[in-house]
Amino acid sequence: MKSVLLAVLFFSLAAQSQQPGKFDYYLLTLSWSPEFCYSHPGSPECAKHLGLIVHGLWPQYNGANAGPEHCGNPPGPANPDSLLDIMPTASLVEHEWTTHGSCSGLKANDYFALLRRAFTNFHAPPQLQHPNRQSILRVADLKRAIAQTNPGLNESEIALSCRGRYLSEVELCLGKDGKPQPCAALRECRGPGVLVSAFR
Repeated sequence: MKSVLLAVLFFSLAAQSQQPGKFDYYLLTLSWSPEFCYSHPGSPECAKHLGLIVHGLWPQYNGANAGPEHCGNPPGPANPDSLLDIMPTASLVEHEWTTHGSCSGLKANDYFALLRRAFTNFHAPPQLQHPNRQSILRVADLKRAIAQTNPGLNESEIALSCRGRYLSEVELCLGKDGKPQPCAALRECRGPGVLVSAFR
Protein backbone atom coordinates (compact mmCIF):
# COMPACT_ATOMS: atom_id res chain seq x y z
CA MET A 1 0.00 0.00 0.00
CA LYS A 2 2.84 2.35 0.88
CA SER A 3 4.54 1.72 -2.46
CA VAL A 4 1.28 2.48 -4.27
CA LEU A 5 0.92 5.81 -2.46
CA LEU A 6 4.52 6.72 -3.25
CA ALA A 7 3.96 5.89 -6.92
CA VAL A 8 0.83 8.05 -7.02
CA LEU A 9 2.72 10.92 -5.36
CA PHE A 10 5.61 10.55 -7.83
CA PHE A 11 3.37 10.64 -10.89
CA SER A 12 1.40 13.56 -9.44
CA LEU A 13 4.59 15.58 -8.94
CA ALA A 14 5.87 14.60 -12.40
CA ALA A 15 2.63 15.75 -14.00
CA GLN A 16 2.69 19.02 -12.08
CA SER A 17 6.30 19.68 -13.18
CA GLN A 18 5.21 19.53 -16.83
CA GLN A 19 2.57 22.23 -16.52
CA PRO A 20 3.21 25.20 -18.87
CA GLY A 21 4.43 28.26 -16.99
CA LYS A 22 5.50 26.29 -13.90
CA PHE A 23 9.22 27.14 -13.76
CA ASP A 24 11.51 29.70 -12.12
CA TYR A 25 13.62 31.37 -14.83
CA TYR A 26 14.85 31.11 -18.41
CA LEU A 27 18.26 30.06 -19.66
CA LEU A 28 19.13 31.81 -22.94
CA THR A 29 21.61 29.42 -24.52
CA LEU A 30 23.87 30.79 -27.26
CA SER A 31 25.89 28.24 -29.19
CA TRP A 32 29.49 29.03 -30.19
CA SER A 33 29.12 28.01 -33.83
CA PRO A 34 32.86 27.59 -34.66
CA GLU A 35 33.15 24.85 -32.04
CA PHE A 36 29.92 23.16 -33.16
CA CYS A 37 31.13 23.18 -36.76
CA TYR A 38 34.37 21.34 -35.98
CA SER A 39 32.30 18.24 -35.23
CA HIS A 40 29.35 19.00 -37.55
CA PRO A 41 30.97 20.51 -40.68
CA GLY A 42 28.04 19.54 -42.90
CA SER A 43 25.46 21.44 -40.83
CA PRO A 44 23.72 24.28 -42.73
CA GLU A 45 24.89 26.87 -40.20
CA CYS A 46 28.54 26.07 -40.91
CA ALA A 47 28.39 27.58 -44.38
CA LYS A 48 27.41 30.92 -42.81
CA HIS A 49 30.55 31.35 -40.65
CA LEU A 50 28.59 32.41 -37.60
CA GLY A 51 29.73 33.23 -34.08
CA LEU A 52 27.22 33.10 -31.23
CA ILE A 53 23.82 31.92 -32.42
CA VAL A 54 20.66 31.02 -30.52
CA HIS A 55 20.36 27.43 -29.40
CA GLY A 56 17.29 28.02 -27.26
CA LEU A 57 15.44 29.72 -24.42
CA TRP A 58 14.89 27.06 -21.77
CA PRO A 59 12.56 27.21 -18.76
CA GLN A 60 14.55 26.14 -15.67
CA TYR A 61 14.00 25.26 -12.02
CA ASN A 62 16.03 26.96 -9.30
CA GLY A 63 18.85 24.77 -8.05
CA ALA A 64 18.09 21.87 -10.38
CA ASN A 65 20.21 22.49 -13.52
CA ALA A 66 17.13 21.33 -15.43
CA GLY A 67 13.62 22.37 -16.32
CA PRO A 68 10.34 21.08 -17.70
CA GLU A 69 10.19 19.69 -21.22
CA HIS A 70 7.49 18.62 -23.67
CA CYS A 71 4.56 20.34 -21.96
CA GLY A 72 1.82 19.29 -24.33
CA ASN A 73 1.41 20.07 -28.01
CA PRO A 74 0.42 23.74 -28.42
CA PRO A 75 0.56 25.27 -31.94
CA GLY A 76 4.07 26.25 -33.03
CA PRO A 77 5.31 29.49 -34.62
CA ALA A 78 3.39 30.71 -37.64
CA ASN A 79 6.57 31.13 -39.69
CA PRO A 80 9.66 29.26 -38.40
CA ASP A 81 11.73 30.63 -41.30
CA SER A 82 11.36 34.15 -39.86
CA LEU A 83 13.81 33.13 -37.12
CA LEU A 84 16.60 31.95 -39.40
CA ASP A 85 18.56 35.17 -38.87
CA ILE A 86 19.15 34.17 -35.23
CA MET A 87 18.69 30.37 -35.28
CA PRO A 88 20.42 28.08 -37.79
CA THR A 89 17.54 25.92 -39.08
CA ALA A 90 13.74 25.80 -39.11
CA SER A 91 13.93 22.27 -37.69
CA LEU A 92 15.78 23.62 -34.63
CA VAL A 93 13.11 26.32 -34.22
CA GLU A 94 10.39 23.66 -34.22
CA HIS A 95 12.38 21.37 -31.90
CA GLU A 96 12.99 24.15 -29.40
CA TRP A 97 9.30 25.06 -29.36
CA THR A 98 8.16 21.47 -28.86
CA THR A 99 10.77 20.67 -26.21
CA HIS A 100 11.13 23.93 -24.30
CA GLY A 101 8.82 26.66 -25.57
CA SER A 102 5.74 24.55 -24.92
CA CYS A 103 6.59 24.81 -21.20
CA SER A 104 6.83 28.61 -21.18
CA GLY A 105 3.11 29.26 -20.79
CA LEU A 106 3.35 31.65 -23.75
CA LYS A 107 1.93 31.39 -27.24
CA ALA A 108 4.59 30.46 -29.77
CA ASN A 109 4.90 33.88 -31.39
CA ASP A 110 5.16 35.56 -27.96
CA TYR A 111 7.79 33.05 -26.82
CA PHE A 112 9.95 33.62 -29.88
CA ALA A 113 9.47 37.39 -29.61
CA LEU A 114 10.90 37.18 -26.08
CA LEU A 115 13.76 35.02 -27.36
CA ARG A 116 14.52 37.47 -30.18
CA ARG A 117 14.44 40.45 -27.83
CA ALA A 118 16.82 38.74 -25.40
CA PHE A 119 19.26 37.83 -28.18
CA THR A 120 19.07 41.26 -29.84
CA ASN A 121 19.88 42.94 -26.53
CA PHE A 122 23.02 40.82 -26.13
CA HIS A 123 26.35 41.90 -27.64
CA ALA A 124 29.32 39.57 -28.07
CA PRO A 125 32.55 40.77 -26.44
CA PRO A 126 35.60 41.52 -28.63
CA GLN A 127 37.09 38.08 -27.84
CA LEU A 128 34.12 36.42 -29.58
CA GLN A 129 33.92 38.66 -32.62
CA HIS A 130 35.40 36.75 -35.59
CA PRO A 131 38.57 35.35 -33.97
CA ASN A 132 40.91 34.16 -36.72
CA ARG A 133 42.92 31.84 -34.50
CA GLN A 134 42.26 29.61 -31.52
CA SER A 135 42.82 31.27 -28.17
CA ILE A 136 42.90 30.35 -24.50
CA LEU A 137 40.95 32.64 -22.18
CA ARG A 138 40.44 32.59 -18.46
CA VAL A 139 36.83 31.79 -17.64
CA ALA A 140 36.67 34.73 -15.23
CA ASP A 141 38.11 37.10 -17.86
CA LEU A 142 35.63 36.03 -20.53
CA LYS A 143 32.67 36.42 -18.20
CA ARG A 144 33.96 39.83 -17.17
CA ALA A 145 34.34 40.86 -20.83
CA ILE A 146 30.77 39.75 -21.58
CA ALA A 147 29.48 41.78 -18.63
CA GLN A 148 31.48 44.85 -19.65
CA THR A 149 30.17 44.63 -23.22
CA ASN A 150 26.59 44.42 -21.93
CA PRO A 151 25.91 47.18 -19.37
CA GLY A 152 23.39 45.98 -16.82
CA LEU A 153 24.52 42.36 -17.10
CA ASN A 154 26.50 41.00 -14.14
CA GLU A 155 28.97 38.12 -14.13
CA SER A 156 26.66 36.21 -11.77
CA GLU A 157 24.05 36.18 -14.56
CA ILE A 158 26.41 34.51 -17.07
CA ALA A 159 27.45 30.87 -17.38
CA LEU A 160 29.89 29.23 -19.81
CA SER A 161 29.50 25.66 -21.07
CA CYS A 162 32.33 23.62 -22.54
CA ARG A 163 32.77 20.48 -24.61
CA GLY A 164 35.92 19.13 -23.06
CA ARG A 165 38.09 22.23 -22.69
CA TYR A 166 36.46 24.04 -25.63
CA LEU A 167 33.85 26.77 -25.25
CA SER A 168 30.56 25.45 -26.62
CA GLU A 169 27.91 27.83 -25.26
CA VAL A 170 27.38 31.14 -23.50
CA GLU A 171 24.33 31.09 -21.25
CA LEU A 172 22.41 33.98 -19.71
CA CYS A 173 19.94 33.58 -16.85
CA LEU A 174 16.78 35.62 -17.36
CA GLY A 175 13.61 36.14 -15.36
CA LYS A 176 10.23 35.45 -16.90
CA ASP A 177 10.17 39.13 -17.89
CA GLY A 178 13.38 38.65 -19.89
CA LYS A 179 15.54 40.67 -17.47
CA PRO A 180 18.84 39.19 -16.25
CA GLN A 181 18.95 37.42 -12.91
CA PRO A 182 21.70 35.48 -11.10
CA CYS A 183 22.31 31.91 -12.21
CA ALA A 184 22.18 29.06 -9.70
CA ALA A 185 23.47 25.47 -9.75
CA LEU A 186 24.48 25.48 -13.42
CA ARG A 187 27.28 23.25 -14.65
CA GLU A 188 30.08 25.42 -16.05
CA CYS A 189 33.44 24.96 -17.74
CA ARG A 190 35.89 23.25 -15.42
CA GLY A 191 39.28 24.73 -14.76
CA PRO A 192 40.42 28.33 -15.01
CA GLY A 193 40.90 28.44 -18.79
CA VAL A 194 38.76 27.76 -21.83
CA LEU A 195 39.79 27.15 -25.45
CA VAL A 196 37.92 29.30 -27.97
CA SER A 197 37.79 27.82 -31.48
CA ALA A 198 38.48 30.20 -34.36
CA PHE A 199 36.12 30.84 -37.28
CA ARG A 200 36.54 28.22 -39.97
